[in-house]
Amino acid sequence: MKALSDLAVSIPASVTLAVSDKANALKAAGQDIIALAGGDPDFDTPAHITAAAFAAIENGATHYPGPMKGIVPLLEAIADTMARENGVHVNPKADVVVTPGGKWALNLALSAVVNPGDEVLYMEPVWVSYPPMIMLAGGVPVPVSLPSEDNFRVTAGLLREKVTPKTKAIMVNSPSNPTGRVLTQEEVDAIVEVALEADLYVISDEIYDKLIFDGGQHIPLAAQPGMAERTMVINGMSKTYAMTGWRLGWIAGPAPILKLAARLNSQTVSSAANFTMHAAVAALTGPQDCVVEMRESYKARRDFMVPALNAIDGIECRSIEGAFYLFPRFPNSDKNSLELADALIDKAGIAATPGIAFGSSGEGHVRFSIATAPSELERAVERLAKIAHEL
Repeated sequence: MKALSDLAVSIPASVTLAVSDKANALKAAGQDIIALAGGDPDFDTPAHITAAAFAAIENGATHYPGPMKGIVPLLEAIADTMARENGVHVNPKADVVVTPGGKWALNLALSAVVNPGDEVLYMEPVWVSYPPMIMLAGGVPVPVSLPSEDNFRVTAGLLREKVTPKTKAIMVNSPSNPTGRVLTQEEVDAIVEVALEADLYVISDEIYDKLIFDGGQHIPLAAQPGMAERTMVINGMSKTYAMTGWRLGWIAGPAPILKLAARLNSQTVSSAANFTMHAAVAALTGPQDCVVEMRESYKARRDFMVPALNAIDGIECRSIEGAFYLFPRFPNSDKNSLELADALIDKAGIAATPGIAFGSSGEGHVRFSIATAPSELERAVERLAKIAHEL
């Protein structure tokens, strides 16, 4: 038979999903595994959101939506939310496309601006899917390694080192998966400075923007001077509203880019599910106390886990400013992060994601998700205290 796609063969499997699959297999075999590898909130989707979906189904929202790129109430709700909370103003009719999940919105953003051979910068540690997405769009992934010793701080100098005449775009994620960092104004200014001087598009992944602790603020790139015409904002329902299984995200940005995104969406997935769009309207326009409650719960888990991990000899863990991941390191270990993750699951029954999955600057770290029950986190700390010396 003829050869399969070279491009598809070149795309690596997701390490995060591989760890989760291993954990699930061990659980199915009867082992007591504490799952800290995934990014799925342990909360149920708030009741008023699920009620809106049921009502929509009962009212016939089981056919193609109209328009296909998003029902009007949702497009308007997204535009209103962006204007009210982030000072980013978009035309709901022309500048927003609803997608089946934030991942697809990222794919649309890349596919709309990248030509074969274009280089796309991303900051490491990076969410595992960015480099494969760039490759699938025909681009060349270019990592900007952020030093762990500087708490993964972004500087204009680090970005400029990787800019070439082929550079087309920068991908940004704040709050960050996996580090929990939230970009400061100084870091945002550095990204803006380089984007403007090199005439780059910016793809701003803001999926965790409501999960920021201690009164910190999300600084939207699209609201910075000169950035609205070059910034694509990616967001969705998964993390903020505990709606990972609903698969509902969106891309918003300049009309010429969004026109192409809508065309690509129509020729691939067609649309997100109609009734999930109605649920998203209820989420964005309804009471937000559920978001506050979940955020405060993640903060409480952080406030327990960080000092508990630092109290264990051989583990160092910085606090986080947002999202729901910790990124501890094991400075006394002679193991690499893959070996550390294997040892954690074999010796302690803890499923964690190795830091190397997030790029070379993640080596020496593992990622723990705290989007799981506090009782499980307490058990994880107890187990780590017993086996840390073996790592």
